[in-house]
Amino acid sequence: MSGVLRRFRMNLPCVSGQGWAWRVAALLLLAFCALLPAMAQQRREREPNSVYAGRRAKLASNIDGPVVLLGYTGHEVEAQTYIFAQEENFYYLTGHNEEEAALILLPPAGSSAKKDDWEGPREIFFLPAKNPGKEKWNGVRMSPSDPGIESRTGFALVKDLPELRATVERLAKIYPSFYTILPYERELGGYPHEKEVVDRLKLAAPQAVVKDIRTNINDLRVVKSPTELSLLRQAINLSLDAHFEAMKMMRPGLFEYQVAAKMEYVHEMGGAEDEAYAPIVGAGINSTVLHYDKLFRKIEDGDIVLMDVAAQYAGYAADITRTVPANGKYTPRQREIYEIVLGAQNAAIDAVRPGAIMGCREKRDKKDALYNIAYNYINTHGKDLHGKPLGQYFIHGLGHSIGLNVHDPGLEGCKPLAPGMVVTMEPGIYIPEENLGVRIEDDVLVTESGHELLSQRLPRDPDEIEKIMADAAKERAVTSAQSHQ
Repeated sequence: MSGVLRRFRMNLPCVSGQGWAWRVAALLLLAFCALLPAMAQQRREREPNSVYAGRRAKLASNIDGPVVLLGYTGHEVEAQTYIFAQEENFYYLTGHNEEEAALILLPPAGSSAKKDDWEGPREIFFLPAKNPGKEKWNGVRMSPSDPGIESRTGFALVKDLPELRATVERLAKIYPSFYTILPYERELGGYPHEKEVVDRLKLAAPQAVVKDIRTNINDLRVVKSPTELSLLRQAINLSLDAHFEAMKMMRPGLFEYQVAAKMEYVHEMGGAEDEAYAPIVGAGINSTVLHYDKLFRKIEDGDIVLMDVAAQYAGYAADITRTVPANGKYTPRQREIYEIVLGAQNAAIDAVRPGAIMGCREKRDKKDALYNIAYNYINTHGKDLHGKPLGQYFIHGLGHSIGLNVHDPGLEGCKPLAPGMVVTMEPGIYIPEENLGVRIEDDVLVTESGHELLSQRLPRDPDEIEKIMADAAKERAVTSAQSHQ
Protein backbone atom coordinates (compact mmCIF):
# COMPACT_ATOMS: atom_id res chain seq x y z
CA MET A 1 0.00 0.00 0.00
CA SER A 2 1.77 3.08 -1.07
CA GLY A 3 2.29 6.47 -2.52
CA VAL A 4 5.68 7.35 -4.01
CA LEU A 5 8.54 9.29 -2.44
CA ARG A 6 11.90 9.92 -4.09
CA ARG A 7 14.97 10.46 -1.94
CA PHE A 8 18.66 10.75 -2.74
CA ARG A 9 21.22 8.14 -1.73
CA MET A 10 24.96 8.69 -1.65
CA ASN A 11 26.69 6.07 -3.76
CA LEU A 12 30.43 5.47 -3.53
CA PRO A 13 31.19 3.06 -6.37
CA CYS A 14 34.90 2.84 -5.60
CA VAL A 15 34.66 2.20 -1.85
CA SER A 16 33.30 -0.75 0.09
CA GLY A 17 34.16 -2.85 3.14
CA GLN A 18 35.06 -2.31 6.79
CA GLY A 19 38.07 -2.74 9.05
CA TRP A 20 41.67 -1.59 8.62
CA ALA A 21 42.44 -3.79 5.64
CA TRP A 22 39.39 -2.53 3.84
CA ARG A 23 40.18 1.08 4.74
CA VAL A 24 43.66 0.81 3.26
CA ALA A 25 42.22 -0.82 0.16
CA ALA A 26 39.59 1.91 -0.03
CA LEU A 27 42.24 4.63 0.04
CA LEU A 28 44.13 2.89 -2.76
CA LEU A 29 40.96 2.52 -4.77
CA LEU A 30 40.12 6.19 -4.28
CA ALA A 31 43.55 7.15 -5.55
CA PHE A 32 43.07 4.86 -8.54
CA CYS A 33 39.61 6.30 -9.22
CA ALA A 34 41.07 9.79 -9.25
CA LEU A 35 43.23 8.75 -12.22
CA LEU A 36 40.26 7.43 -14.19
CA PRO A 37 38.35 9.60 -16.67
CA ALA A 38 35.12 11.03 -15.27
CA MET A 39 32.34 8.43 -15.45
CA ALA A 40 28.62 8.97 -15.94
CA GLN A 41 26.66 9.06 -12.70
CA GLN A 42 24.55 5.93 -12.87
CA ARG A 43 23.23 5.81 -9.32
CA ARG A 44 21.85 2.33 -9.13
CA GLU A 45 23.48 -1.02 -8.85
CA ARG A 46 22.18 -2.91 -11.85
CA GLU A 47 21.93 -6.26 -13.53
CA PRO A 48 24.47 -7.35 -16.20
CA ASN A 49 23.95 -5.95 -19.69
CA SER A 50 23.29 -9.49 -20.92
CA VAL A 51 20.11 -9.66 -18.80
CA TYR A 52 18.67 -6.48 -20.30
CA ALA A 53 19.67 -7.66 -23.80
CA GLY A 54 17.84 -10.93 -23.22
CA ARG A 55 14.66 -9.08 -22.28
CA ARG A 56 14.85 -6.93 -25.40
CA ALA A 57 15.33 -10.00 -27.56
CA LYS A 58 12.24 -11.66 -26.06
CA LEU A 59 10.22 -8.51 -26.60
CA ALA A 60 11.33 -8.09 -30.21
CA SER A 61 10.61 -11.72 -31.05
CA ASN A 62 6.84 -11.13 -30.89
CA ILE A 63 6.43 -7.88 -32.83
CA ASP A 64 5.69 -7.04 -36.46
CA GLY A 65 7.00 -3.49 -36.38
CA PRO A 66 9.53 -1.25 -34.61
CA VAL A 67 9.26 -0.59 -30.88
CA VAL A 68 10.01 3.02 -29.93
CA LEU A 69 10.47 3.86 -26.25
CA LEU A 70 11.68 7.05 -24.58
CA GLY A 71 13.00 7.41 -21.07
CA TYR A 72 12.08 10.26 -18.77
CA THR A 73 13.48 13.69 -19.54
CA GLY A 74 14.24 14.74 -15.98
CA HIS A 75 11.65 17.52 -16.14
CA GLU A 76 8.65 15.48 -14.99
CA VAL A 77 8.68 17.00 -11.49
CA GLU A 78 9.35 20.64 -10.61
CA ALA A 79 10.18 20.14 -6.92
CA GLN A 80 13.70 21.06 -5.85
CA THR A 81 13.90 17.80 -3.91
CA TYR A 82 13.31 15.69 -7.02
CA ILE A 83 16.07 13.23 -7.87
CA PHE A 84 15.85 11.62 -11.30
CA ALA A 85 14.72 8.01 -11.53
CA GLN A 86 14.08 6.28 -14.83
CA GLU A 87 10.70 5.18 -16.18
CA GLU A 88 10.35 1.59 -14.99
CA ASN A 89 9.72 -0.17 -18.30
CA PHE A 90 12.57 1.67 -19.98
CA TYR A 91 14.87 0.81 -17.11
CA TYR A 92 13.75 -2.83 -17.17
CA LEU A 93 14.83 -3.10 -20.80
CA THR A 94 18.01 -0.99 -20.69
CA GLY A 95 19.33 -0.60 -17.14
CA HIS A 96 19.90 3.06 -18.04
CA ASN A 97 19.17 5.60 -15.31
CA GLU A 98 19.96 8.94 -16.96
CA GLU A 99 17.79 11.55 -18.60
CA GLU A 100 16.69 11.83 -22.23
CA ALA A 101 17.46 8.43 -23.70
CA ALA A 102 15.51 6.53 -26.35
CA LEU A 103 15.37 3.02 -27.75
CA ILE A 104 14.29 1.44 -31.04
CA LEU A 105 13.87 -2.32 -31.39
CA LEU A 106 13.38 -3.83 -34.84
CA PRO A 107 11.86 -7.21 -35.70
CA PRO A 108 14.70 -9.74 -35.59
CA ALA A 109 16.59 -10.68 -38.72
CA GLY A 110 15.22 -13.83 -40.26
CA SER A 111 11.70 -13.30 -38.93
CA SER A 112 8.69 -12.97 -41.22
CA ALA A 113 8.00 -9.59 -39.62
CA LYS A 114 11.24 -8.09 -40.94
CA LYS A 115 10.42 -5.80 -43.86
CA ASP A 116 13.47 -3.54 -43.93
CA ASP A 117 16.93 -3.80 -45.44
CA TRP A 118 18.45 -2.24 -42.33
CA GLU A 119 22.15 -3.00 -42.07
CA GLY A 120 23.71 -3.75 -38.70
CA PRO A 121 22.20 -4.15 -35.21
CA ARG A 122 18.48 -4.65 -34.77
CA GLU A 123 18.36 -2.34 -31.76
CA ILE A 124 19.44 1.29 -31.54
CA PHE A 125 20.08 3.31 -28.38
CA PHE A 126 19.92 7.10 -28.44
CA LEU A 127 21.67 9.40 -25.96
CA PRO A 128 22.08 13.17 -25.70
CA ALA A 129 25.29 14.65 -27.08
CA LYS A 130 28.09 15.61 -24.72
CA ASN A 131 27.33 18.87 -22.89
CA PRO A 132 30.33 19.98 -20.76
CA GLY A 133 28.56 23.14 -19.59
CA LYS A 134 25.56 21.24 -18.23
CA GLU A 135 27.82 18.61 -16.68
CA LYS A 136 29.47 21.27 -14.51
CA TRP A 137 26.11 21.62 -12.77
CA ASN A 138 24.70 18.10 -12.88
CA GLY A 139 27.67 15.77 -13.26
CA VAL A 140 28.98 13.70 -16.14
CA ARG A 141 26.45 11.89 -18.31
CA MET A 142 26.86 9.14 -20.88
CA SER A 143 27.00 10.26 -24.49
CA PRO A 144 27.35 8.56 -27.89
CA SER A 145 30.91 9.93 -28.23
CA ASP A 146 32.19 8.29 -25.03
CA PRO A 147 34.94 5.70 -25.62
CA GLY A 148 33.53 2.21 -25.05
CA ILE A 149 29.94 3.45 -24.85
CA GLU A 150 28.73 0.30 -26.61
CA SER A 151 30.13 -2.06 -23.99
CA ARG A 152 29.00 0.17 -21.13
CA THR A 153 25.39 0.39 -22.33
CA GLY A 154 25.15 -3.07 -23.86
CA PHE A 155 24.08 -1.67 -27.26
CA ALA A 156 26.13 -2.23 -30.41
CA LEU A 157 24.77 0.98 -31.93
CA VAL A 158 24.48 4.20 -29.92
CA LYS A 159 23.42 7.35 -31.78
CA ASP A 160 22.78 11.00 -30.97
CA LEU A 161 19.26 11.63 -29.67
CA PRO A 162 18.39 14.19 -32.39
CA GLU A 163 18.73 11.36 -34.93
CA LEU A 164 15.70 9.61 -33.43
CA ARG A 165 13.13 11.48 -35.52
CA ALA A 166 14.92 10.89 -38.83
CA THR A 167 15.25 7.20 -37.95
CA VAL A 168 11.52 6.92 -37.23
CA GLU A 169 10.68 8.76 -40.46
CA ARG A 170 12.82 6.34 -42.43
CA LEU A 171 11.23 3.30 -40.76
CA ALA A 172 7.73 4.72 -41.34
CA LYS A 173 8.29 4.32 -45.09
CA ILE A 174 8.68 0.58 -44.53
CA TYR A 175 6.51 -0.36 -41.56
CA PRO A 176 2.80 0.52 -41.30
CA SER A 177 2.78 -0.02 -37.53
CA PHE A 178 4.89 1.07 -34.57
CA TYR A 179 4.79 -0.05 -30.94
CA THR A 180 5.14 2.04 -27.82
CA ILE A 181 3.51 2.28 -24.38
CA LEU A 182 0.11 3.90 -24.81
CA PRO A 183 -1.27 6.16 -22.06
CA TYR A 184 -3.72 4.86 -19.49
CA GLU A 185 -5.19 6.13 -16.24
CA ARG A 186 -2.92 5.17 -13.36
CA GLU A 187 -4.10 4.35 -9.87
CA LEU A 188 -1.94 7.04 -8.29
CA GLY A 189 -1.86 9.55 -11.13
CA GLY A 190 1.36 9.87 -13.08
CA TYR A 191 3.30 11.84 -15.63
CA PRO A 192 2.04 12.74 -19.13
CA HIS A 193 5.15 11.02 -20.42
CA GLU A 194 3.37 8.30 -22.38
CA LYS A 195 1.15 10.78 -24.22
CA GLU A 196 4.18 12.87 -25.14
CA VAL A 197 5.90 9.82 -26.63
CA VAL A 198 2.83 9.00 -28.72
CA ASP A 199 2.59 12.62 -29.88
CA ARG A 200 6.24 12.60 -30.97
CA LEU A 201 5.72 9.34 -32.85
CA LYS A 202 2.70 10.71 -34.69
CA LEU A 203 4.62 13.83 -35.73
CA ALA A 204 7.40 11.70 -37.23
CA ALA A 205 5.11 8.99 -38.65
CA PRO A 206 1.61 10.50 -39.09
CA GLN A 207 0.32 7.61 -41.23
CA ALA A 208 1.53 4.84 -38.94
CA VAL A 209 -0.72 2.82 -36.66
CA VAL A 210 0.57 3.04 -33.08
CA LYS A 211 0.08 -0.15 -31.06
CA ASP A 212 0.47 -0.76 -27.34
CA ILE A 213 3.48 -2.76 -26.12
CA ARG A 214 2.67 -2.38 -22.40
CA THR A 215 1.18 -5.86 -21.95
CA ASN A 216 4.15 -7.50 -23.68
CA ILE A 217 6.56 -5.79 -21.27
CA ASN A 218 4.35 -6.50 -18.27
CA ASP A 219 4.36 -10.19 -19.13
CA LEU A 220 8.16 -10.18 -19.01
CA ARG A 221 8.22 -8.36 -15.66
CA VAL A 222 6.00 -10.93 -13.93
CA VAL A 223 8.71 -13.52 -13.24
CA LYS A 224 11.82 -12.16 -11.57
CA SER A 225 15.34 -13.01 -12.72
CA PRO A 226 17.88 -14.34 -10.18
CA THR A 227 19.52 -10.91 -9.98
CA GLU A 228 16.14 -9.22 -9.47
CA LEU A 229 15.43 -11.61 -6.62
CA SER A 230 18.80 -10.75 -5.07
CA LEU A 231 17.99 -7.03 -5.19
CA LEU A 232 14.51 -7.64 -3.78
CA ARG A 233 15.95 -9.66 -0.92
CA GLN A 234 18.23 -6.75 -0.04
CA ALA A 235 15.30 -4.31 -0.11
CA ILE A 236 13.28 -6.66 2.09
CA ASN A 237 16.10 -7.22 4.59
CA LEU A 238 16.66 -3.48 4.98
CA SER A 239 12.93 -3.09 5.57
CA LEU A 240 12.97 -5.78 8.26
CA ASP A 241 15.89 -4.06 10.00
CA ALA A 242 13.89 -0.83 10.05
CA HIS A 243 10.81 -2.54 11.51
CA PHE A 244 12.90 -4.09 14.27
CA GLU A 245 14.20 -0.64 15.20
CA ALA A 246 10.69 0.82 15.09
CA MET A 247 9.41 -1.85 17.47
CA LYS A 248 12.29 -1.15 19.84
CA MET A 249 11.77 2.63 19.89
CA MET A 250 7.96 2.55 20.02
CA ARG A 251 6.39 4.22 23.06
CA PRO A 252 3.71 6.78 23.90
CA GLY A 253 4.79 10.37 23.41
CA LEU A 254 6.54 9.92 20.08
CA PHE A 255 5.10 11.42 16.93
CA GLU A 256 4.28 9.22 13.96
CA TYR A 257 6.83 11.06 11.83
CA GLN A 258 9.61 10.25 14.32
CA VAL A 259 9.00 6.54 13.88
CA ALA A 260 9.04 6.94 10.09
CA ALA A 261 12.24 9.02 10.29
CA LYS A 262 14.02 6.28 12.24
CA MET A 263 12.96 3.68 9.69
CA GLU A 264 14.11 5.81 6.76
CA TYR A 265 17.43 6.35 8.52
CA VAL A 266 17.93 2.59 8.87
CA HIS A 267 17.11 2.13 5.18
CA GLU A 268 19.52 4.77 3.94
CA MET A 269 22.37 3.79 6.27
CA GLY A 270 21.95 0.24 5.01
CA GLY A 271 22.29 1.25 1.37
CA ALA A 272 18.77 1.96 0.15
CA GLU A 273 18.64 4.88 -2.27
CA ASP A 274 14.97 5.58 -1.65
CA GLU A 275 11.79 4.61 0.12
CA ALA A 276 9.63 2.13 -1.78
CA TYR A 277 6.67 4.48 -1.14
CA ALA A 278 5.66 7.26 1.22
CA PRO A 279 5.88 5.79 4.74
CA ILE A 280 2.59 4.98 6.48
CA VAL A 281 2.71 5.19 10.28
CA GLY A 282 -0.79 5.48 11.71
CA ALA A 283 -1.63 5.53 15.42
CA GLY A 284 -5.12 5.17 16.87
CA ILE A 285 -7.78 6.25 14.39
CA ASN A 286 -5.08 6.75 11.76
CA SER A 287 -4.43 2.99 11.77
CA THR A 288 -7.77 2.60 9.96
CA VAL A 289 -6.76 4.85 7.01
CA LEU A 290 -5.22 2.69 4.28
CA HIS A 291 -2.84 5.23 2.70
CA TYR A 292 -2.41 7.56 5.66
CA ASP A 293 0.78 9.59 5.15
CA LYS A 294 0.33 12.83 7.15
CA LEU A 295 2.25 11.43 10.17
CA PHE A 296 1.49 14.39 12.46
CA ARG A 297 -0.25 12.67 15.38
CA LYS A 298 1.34 12.11 18.77
CA ILE A 299 1.23 8.43 19.75
CA GLU A 300 -0.80 7.92 22.92
CA ASP A 301 -0.88 5.24 25.59
CA GLY A 302 -3.27 2.49 24.50
CA ASP A 303 -2.95 3.24 20.77
CA ILE A 304 -2.41 0.59 18.17
CA VAL A 305 0.24 1.70 15.64
CA LEU A 306 0.23 0.44 12.05
CA MET A 307 3.58 0.77 10.24
CA ASP A 308 3.59 0.16 6.48
CA VAL A 309 7.15 1.17 5.58
CA ALA A 310 9.68 -0.40 3.23
CA ALA A 311 12.92 0.28 1.39
CA GLN A 312 13.81 0.52 -2.26
CA TYR A 313 17.16 -1.00 -3.15
CA ALA A 314 18.68 -0.53 -6.62
CA GLY A 315 15.24 0.34 -7.91
CA TYR A 316 13.46 -2.69 -6.39
CA ALA A 317 10.72 -2.16 -3.81
CA ALA A 318 9.82 -4.18 -0.74
CA ASP A 319 6.44 -3.85 1.01
CA ILE A 320 6.21 -4.71 4.72
CA THR A 321 3.61 -3.90 7.39
CA ARG A 322 3.48 -4.59 11.12
CA THR A 323 0.96 -3.42 13.71
CA VAL A 324 2.17 -2.97 17.29
CA PRO A 325 0.85 -1.67 20.63
CA ALA A 326 2.17 1.78 21.48
CA ASN A 327 2.88 0.85 25.11
CA GLY A 328 4.26 -2.61 24.37
CA LYS A 329 1.18 -4.58 25.40
CA TYR A 330 -1.83 -5.36 23.22
CA THR A 331 -5.18 -4.84 24.90
CA PRO A 332 -7.41 -7.95 24.85
CA ARG A 333 -9.45 -6.49 21.96
CA GLN A 334 -6.36 -5.44 20.02
CA ARG A 335 -4.88 -8.91 20.44
CA GLU A 336 -8.15 -10.55 19.38
CA ILE A 337 -8.28 -8.58 16.12
CA TYR A 338 -4.55 -9.00 15.55
CA GLU A 339 -4.73 -12.77 15.92
CA ILE A 340 -7.65 -12.96 13.49
CA VAL A 341 -5.65 -11.05 10.87
CA LEU A 342 -2.62 -13.26 11.56
CA GLY A 343 -4.72 -16.39 11.20
CA ALA A 344 -6.10 -15.15 7.87
CA GLN A 345 -2.60 -14.36 6.63
CA ASN A 346 -1.24 -17.74 7.67
CA ALA A 347 -4.10 -19.52 5.91
CA ALA A 348 -3.50 -17.58 2.71
CA ILE A 349 0.30 -17.97 2.79
CA ASP A 350 -0.05 -21.73 3.31
CA ALA A 351 -2.02 -21.89 0.04
CA VAL A 352 0.55 -20.01 -2.07
CA ARG A 353 1.86 -22.24 -4.84
CA PRO A 354 2.12 -22.24 -8.63
CA GLY A 355 -1.35 -22.13 -10.18
CA ALA A 356 -3.02 -20.49 -7.19
CA ILE A 357 -5.15 -17.42 -7.89
CA MET A 358 -4.74 -14.34 -5.74
CA GLY A 359 -8.35 -13.36 -6.28
CA CYS A 360 -9.95 -10.67 -8.38
CA ARG A 361 -13.45 -9.40 -9.00
CA GLU A 362 -14.07 -12.02 -11.65
CA LYS A 363 -12.99 -14.91 -9.42
CA ARG A 364 -13.40 -13.79 -5.82
CA ASP A 365 -16.22 -16.30 -5.55
CA LYS A 366 -13.73 -19.05 -6.45
CA LYS A 367 -13.54 -21.09 -3.27
CA ASP A 368 -9.77 -21.65 -3.23
CA ALA A 369 -8.74 -18.14 -4.34
CA LEU A 370 -6.25 -16.77 -1.81
CA TYR A 371 -8.39 -13.70 -1.20
CA ASN A 372 -11.37 -15.90 -0.40
CA ILE A 373 -9.33 -18.00 2.02
CA ALA A 374 -8.31 -14.88 3.96
CA TYR A 375 -11.75 -13.25 3.77
CA ASN A 376 -13.58 -16.37 4.95
CA TYR A 377 -11.22 -16.72 7.89
CA ILE A 378 -11.83 -13.12 8.95
CA ASN A 379 -15.58 -13.37 8.40
CA THR A 380 -15.89 -16.49 10.56
CA HIS A 381 -13.75 -15.34 13.48
CA GLY A 382 -14.82 -12.59 15.86
CA LYS A 383 -17.52 -9.93 15.73
CA ASP A 384 -17.74 -6.14 15.77
CA LEU A 385 -19.32 -4.21 18.64
CA HIS A 386 -22.76 -4.88 17.14
CA GLY A 387 -22.30 -8.63 16.86
CA LYS A 388 -21.75 -8.60 13.09
CA PRO A 389 -19.03 -10.57 11.25
CA LEU A 390 -15.74 -8.83 10.54
CA GLY A 391 -15.52 -9.50 6.81
CA GLN A 392 -16.99 -6.06 6.07
CA TYR A 393 -13.87 -4.50 7.62
CA PHE A 394 -11.46 -6.23 5.21
CA ILE A 395 -11.75 -3.48 2.61
CA HIS A 396 -8.91 -4.09 0.15
CA GLY A 397 -7.35 -6.86 -1.89
CA LEU A 398 -5.10 -9.51 -0.41
CA GLY A 399 -1.89 -8.66 -2.25
CA HIS A 400 0.00 -7.60 -5.34
CA SER A 401 3.29 -8.17 -7.15
CA ILE A 402 6.41 -6.23 -6.17
CA GLY A 403 9.49 -5.41 -8.22
CA LEU A 404 10.60 -2.17 -9.87
CA ASN A 405 7.28 -0.80 -8.64
CA VAL A 406 5.78 -1.58 -5.28
CA HIS A 407 2.64 -2.41 -7.29
CA ASP A 408 4.43 -4.26 -10.05
CA PRO A 409 2.47 -5.74 -12.97
CA GLY A 410 1.69 -9.43 -12.82
CA LEU A 411 -1.73 -10.18 -11.37
CA GLU A 412 -3.95 -8.43 -13.89
CA GLY A 413 -6.79 -10.49 -15.30
CA CYS A 414 -6.75 -13.09 -12.51
CA LYS A 415 -3.44 -14.56 -13.66
CA PRO A 416 -2.40 -17.64 -11.68
CA LEU A 417 0.77 -17.48 -9.63
CA ALA A 418 3.94 -18.81 -11.26
CA PRO A 419 7.41 -19.69 -9.94
CA GLY A 420 9.58 -16.60 -9.71
CA MET A 421 6.74 -14.20 -8.89
CA VAL A 422 7.05 -12.17 -5.67
CA VAL A 423 3.77 -11.10 -4.10
CA THR A 424 2.55 -9.53 -0.89
CA MET A 425 0.14 -11.14 1.55
CA GLU A 426 -1.59 -8.36 3.49
CA PRO A 427 -4.99 -9.03 5.05
CA GLY A 428 -6.34 -6.35 7.34
CA ILE A 429 -9.24 -5.34 9.56
CA TYR A 430 -10.09 -1.64 9.96
CA ILE A 431 -12.76 -0.61 12.50
CA PRO A 432 -12.95 3.21 12.78
CA GLU A 433 -15.58 2.96 15.51
CA GLU A 434 -12.94 1.33 17.73
CA ASN A 435 -9.91 3.36 16.52
CA LEU A 436 -8.53 -0.02 15.60
CA GLY A 437 -6.81 -0.99 12.37
CA VAL A 438 -4.57 -4.04 11.96
CA ARG A 439 -2.66 -5.06 8.85
CA ILE A 440 0.12 -7.64 8.60
CA GLU A 441 2.00 -7.65 5.32
CA ASP A 442 4.77 -9.94 4.14
CA ASP A 443 6.58 -10.62 0.87
CA VAL A 444 6.35 -14.12 -0.57
CA LEU A 445 8.32 -15.76 -3.39
CA VAL A 446 6.43 -18.36 -5.40
CA THR A 447 8.67 -21.41 -5.89
CA GLU A 448 8.39 -24.58 -7.98
CA SER A 449 7.19 -26.56 -4.97
CA GLY A 450 5.25 -23.88 -3.10
CA HIS A 451 6.57 -20.66 -1.61
CA GLU A 452 9.28 -18.96 0.44
CA LEU A 453 8.41 -16.30 3.01
CA LEU A 454 11.11 -13.72 2.24
CA SER A 455 10.27 -11.59 5.29
CA GLN A 456 10.19 -14.47 7.78
CA ARG A 457 12.94 -12.93 9.93
CA LEU A 458 10.55 -10.25 11.21
CA PRO A 459 8.25 -11.67 13.93
CA ARG A 460 4.49 -11.71 13.38
CA ASP A 461 3.53 -13.53 16.57
CA PRO A 462 2.13 -11.00 19.09
CA ASP A 463 4.04 -12.56 22.00
CA GLU A 464 7.34 -12.17 20.13
CA ILE A 465 6.52 -8.55 19.28
CA GLU A 466 5.67 -7.77 22.89
CA LYS A 467 8.94 -9.36 24.04
CA ILE A 468 11.00 -7.27 21.61
CA MET A 469 9.27 -4.14 22.88
CA ALA A 470 9.59 -5.12 26.55
CA ASP A 471 13.32 -5.86 26.22
CA ALA A 472 13.86 -2.52 24.48
CA ALA A 473 11.92 -0.69 27.21
CA LYS A 474 14.17 -2.29 29.86
CA GLU A 475 17.27 -1.19 27.97
CA ARG A 476 15.93 2.37 27.76
CA ALA A 477 15.25 2.34 31.51
CA VAL A 478 18.78 1.16 32.30
CA THR A 479 20.32 3.73 29.97
CA SER A 480 18.18 6.48 31.50
CA ALA A 481 19.14 5.48 35.04
CA GLN A 482 22.84 5.42 34.16
CA SER A 483 22.64 8.85 32.57
CA HIS A 484 21.22 10.29 35.80
CA GLN A 485 23.83 8.81 38.09
